[in-house]
Amino acid sequence: MFDKDVLLQELTFKASRSSGAGGQHVNKVSSKIELIFNVTESLVFNEVQKERLIKKLRNRLTKEGILLLQCDESRSQHKNKEIVIKRFLDIIENGLIIPKKRIPTKIPRAVIKKRIKTKRRLSEKKAIRKKPDIE
Repeated sequence: MFDKDVLLQELTFKASRSSGAGGQHVNKVSSKIELIFNVTESLVFNEVQKERLIKKLRNRLTKEGILLLQCDESRSQHKNKEIVIKRFLDIIENGLIIPKKRIPTKIPRAVIKKRIKTKRRLSEKKAIRKKPDIE
């Protein structure tokens, strides 16, 4: 499908201070990781794959075609980096999946006959309710 090692080399990481509650340690440690990946300039994917990724990930991409992911779940920068890489690979793999074309099923002949029989029975019931024609 694609070479993960080459893909991981195209990633850019940025570390920053994580938001939220913490102790004295949180003010001096950059544990939040931001992953930056440019889909349009990637050398790993061919043009068809890039178009599919851009189409499927259009809500997550910037106008320049850049995918940004952040992780500040853990206090460890390395753990956050692992989490964001795993999340990124899942997103890319799901984005490259080609959906199967739906083949419409044929309605069985017995079902068609049953429907017509029910319609006929209902119309006969309603015909009995009508006033008779006197001529």
